[in-house]
Amino acid sequence: MVYEMAHITVSAGKNAEFEAAVAQALPLFHRARGCRAVELQRGVEEPNQYVLVVQWDTVEDHMVHFRESADFQEWRRLVGPHFEKPPVVGHTQVVVK
Repeated sequence: MVYEMAHITVSAGKNAEFEAAVAQALPLFHRARGCRAVELQRGVEEPNQYVLVVQWDTVEDHMVHFRESADFQEWRRLVGPHFEKPPVVGHTQVVVK
């Protein structure tokens, strides 16, 4: 299991629209190959900062199968207009539990 951690900064005043767009896009993730779960977290101290956390079976499920799909293009169409700057995306694995 790998976790996609997408750090997203949303333009001022766009929180509600961004969160609605993410909610609308959830089915795109739920039907993606290897996607186990997805959640959006919002910063408490900096409410325009978000972390999208997606659990994937493999990095390839995210970087190849999802990122090269029409569903990824739809995801970006829905949420992209609300980004202040491009997201910073990385992958993690649990090493201590």
